[in-house]
Amino acid sequence: MTGDDIILLGDKHVGEPYQLGVHVSKDDAAYKGPWDCTEFVSWLYYQVFGILYGCENNQGDPHTYETYSGQWARDANTLGRIITVEEAKATPGAAIIRFAGNGDVGHIAVSDGNGGTVEAHGKADGITNSVVDGRRWDMGVLVPGVTYKPNPVIPYTPPSIIIYRLMHPYMVSPDVGKIQAALNRRGFDTDGVDNIFGECTFNAVKQFQDSVGLNPDGEVSALTAAALDISLK
Repeated sequence: MTGDDIILLGDKHVGEPYQLGVHVSKDDAAYKGPWDCTEFVSWLYYQVFGILYGCENNQGDPHTYETYSGQWARDANTLGRIITVEEAKATPGAAIIRFAGNGDVGHIAVSDGNGGTVEAHGKADGITNSVVDGRRWDMGVLVPGVTYKPNPVIPYTPPSIIIYRLMHPYMVSPDVGKIQAALNRRGFDTDGVDNIFGECTFNAVKQFQDSVGLNPDGEVSALTAAALDISLK
């Protein structure tokens, strides 16, 4: 078994539904959804390799322990091998992670080694195949005990726009005001239009994303901007 087998299994679940925060028993081989992003990836690794990773307790019961992107970050820094996004893009089965600015919901996908992914993307798409390029990521991760067969490194193309999100200090821009105004028009309260991407704006973005079936990570990517019908620099 290699990282390629993660992709083979993941692809069999394309089209299955998404539900943020759902618990998935990692030892349930017959499970068909709903999934969220971290539960899907941790389930794949357990099914293929019998490894619990990114869980509340990796030595615990695979039937009961949940997983979160923050726990994947914890394990990446203490147990796994952190690699660049470019390296992950070229490595079948490598995890690619985006962290949330406040420790909230992030996102995780599995690389197919050729620039694509399999992932639990959001309510609109469920389990789907997508791409690495044009999206914000923080790191790639190789899980210990897994054999990977990387392809030659493929350059990673970052997003063409600034990804507005919750950071400290807060991001400040007229574009944030455009985001706030668009959210307010749709009934998602940002506590005014002040051009500052603070907690209220972050929460409003998440609520809007969830309402339209996008991954509710609170980051205004090109997909979220398009859903808000605004253009960003």
